[in-house]
Amino acid sequence: MYPESEILFPARCIPGLRDLRGPAWTELVDRITGLPEDHEETLAFSLMMIHLAGCLTCNLDSYRASLGCATCSRRTILGFKGDDEALLEQFEKARQEVSAYLATSGRTEVSASRRA
Repeated sequence: MYPESEILFPARCIPGLRDLRGPAWTELVDRITGLPEDHEETLAFSLMMIHLAGCLTCNLDSYRASLGCATCSRRTILGFKGDDEALLEQFEKARQEVSAYLATSGRTEVSASRRA
């Protein structure tokens, strides 16, 4: 009935966002795409998208869910009112939030085998 929709922004949608903005955005997406799903930066990118797209208020009865995560995330990035620098600031804020959470949960850094 609905396209592939998740409860929260899935990392599988990240590559589809690559060509929607300028070079700085493309570079960020390329870097994140090469990382495992549980890498700190991938988690931060997903958290940023969860905040920007309003994933926490999405449900199966919503228009956004009927679009699917890939379409919703593309619309979110295309409709972002700030420039690429503002998007990168949002990513950095999310990265700091993920890093702080990992530190308080006893996992101070991603294992060396997971770093890219």
